[in-house]
Amino acid sequence: MKIILIRHAMTRGNMDRRYIGITDEPLCQEGIEQLRKRVTQGVYPVCDRVVVSPQRRCVQTANIIYPGKTKEIEPDFMECNFGKFEGKNHKELSSDKDYRCWVESNGTMPFPGGESVTGFKNRCALAFENTVSADYQFTTYENIMRNRRKRQSEVAGEETVAMVIHGGTIMSIMERYDTDRKNYYDYMVDNCCGYLIDFDGERIKLLETI
Repeated sequence: MKIILIRHAMTRGNMDRRYIGITDEPLCQEGIEQLRKRVTQGVYPVCDRVVVSPQRRCVQTANIIYPGKTKEIEPDFMECNFGKFEGKNHKELSSDKDYRCWVESNGTMPFPGGESVTGFKNRCALAFENTVSADYQFTTYENIMRNRRKRQSEVAGEETVAMVIHGGTIMSIMERYDTDRKNYYDYMVDNCCGYLIDFDGERIKLLETI
């Protein structure tokens, strides 16, 4: 199975380098323009299915890249809950004792009032496995349409799934399943960017950086 992992386009919080996790920001105009330019350039491969985080920035991004396609919502693809750091940037947090402790832990400590890094990674991995599983269930109509598309793809050769998600979600998936076994932070991607991968049911093979 080929999978396209795409990080959403920019929001205002991204531009200001803020910790934007559960905050449901829309795309900013600069982000929309950058994304439309990349779509015009033909950056994004075609796909059979589109799976998205429920947050607005991902849904908006998916609608621009893949207009007219049904968007399958996966709630557990949401970005990490950054707790008391949510909506703030490094400068604003520089005098915060909890923030300094978190930085000194190399980002391994749980976010105060938010998620643990381990819990977030496990949530993303389980959502990924559920999404690519043959028996993953949506509503009755969506499941019927998905099975029809799956049969068509099998006749044609192989199903391709686009996942329009968050930077942290992509990093969690790649760290868990990539055959190269790199560090979590090695998989950081810019807005509108991502990876084309092949998934054999157990491991990921990176085919192309988008």
